[in-house]
Amino acid sequence: MIHTANSQQIRDGLVTDVYFERTREILEAKGIDRVVTAEFLAKDFPKDYPWAVLAGVEECISLLKDLPVDVRVIREGTFIHPFQPVLEIRGKYLDFGRYETALLGFLCQASGVATMAARCRKAAGNLPLTSFGARRMHPAIAPMVERNAYIGGCDGVALGLGAELVGIEPSGTMPHALILIMGDTVAATQAFHDIIAPHVKRVSLIDTFNDEKVEALNVAKALGKDLYAVRLDTPKSRRGDFRKIMEEVRWELDLRGFGHVKLFISGGLDEYRIQDYRDCADAFGVGTAITAAPVIDFSMDIVEVENKPLAKKGKRSGSKNVMRCEDCMETVVVPRGKTPKSCSCGGKMFEILTPLVSHGKLKTPLPTPREIRDHVMGQLARTEGL
Repeated sequence: MIHTANSQQIRDGLVTDVYFERTREILEAKGIDRVVTAEFLAKDFPKDYPWAVLAGVEECISLLKDLPVDVRVIREGTFIHPFQPVLEIRGKYLDFGRYETALLGFLCQASGVATMAARCRKAAGNLPLTSFGARRMHPAIAPMVERNAYIGGCDGVALGLGAELVGIEPSGTMPHALILIMGDTVAATQAFHDIIAPHVKRVSLIDTFNDEKVEALNVAKALGKDLYAVRLDTPKSRRGDFRKIMEEVRWELDLRGFGHVKLFISGGLDEYRIQDYRDCADAFGVGTAITAAPVIDFSMDIVEVENKPLAKKGKRSGSKNVMRCEDCMETVVVPRGKTPKSCSCGGKMFEILTPLVSHGKLKTPLPTPREIRDHVMGQLARTEGL
């Protein structure tokens, strides 16, 4: 048995926290079903991140679009900040209240993955970045992780179904298993070259048996111009000074005329290690840091009941507008209906929490993964630091 819920079970409310089901039971028994406005926001971000990437919107809309509710949402891939509503639902509570658990699950994890991918992308600059972390996550949700790694800024993903989800080919090199079974790095690399389609880049894994610089030269001599890169995935127990290993490999390759061979590194990388190594590496494979990224801790709160502002203590009541400056990206949250004409920098403010579902009907098509990724990359270019 696979221990996951399918789409229909989610729609049937079978992954709902029990107190929401008990609330539904009570309200139905008492004949109470009021129109409410509920908003989703995060009060803070992990490790004091200055921004996060909103993701998981498409799955939320797939759950909400056939319900008799109105939905406003910030475009998926938008950079967000604490205390900014990202999703607002207005309708009778019994029509959507049971989905609070699922909706938060969609947003929290997807946004965490996309945010970490964006942080790794920022650290890597323009160097290639591939998601290698499918094995670190339950396989049933691995495609979701890969999708959000891609929209967050990864150039490629290793998982076939994840790649299909975003409309690209899967990316990968070769595993230690191939080299161990064939008994020799050069033999395995040559077999890869002989068998695998020519459009797939030839990247040889060089840390299985011998010293990395020795193996790098061996495979470079064997494949010549056909060798795109060598990958170093050296175990931590044998790594020592990883930078020095990379520098040695680079020196020896350049000295012998193999300057075209790139250095692809992987193994325990995160945004900070990428930043440290980007002056001596040419490409990065990131696994656990992205797949096990800390979630963005959204909550759902009722802020209006029967069109009257009402919220629990610690929350601001009433529906809101989320206004962003088109010049400096400063964001201001104001009561709905109040729209500041200009930012403190003089730039024009525009609403980013916009209607998407009206009475169960989708108003505009959802963006494609590529469009979302482009949106992320455009904002990332305007941010400073991590």
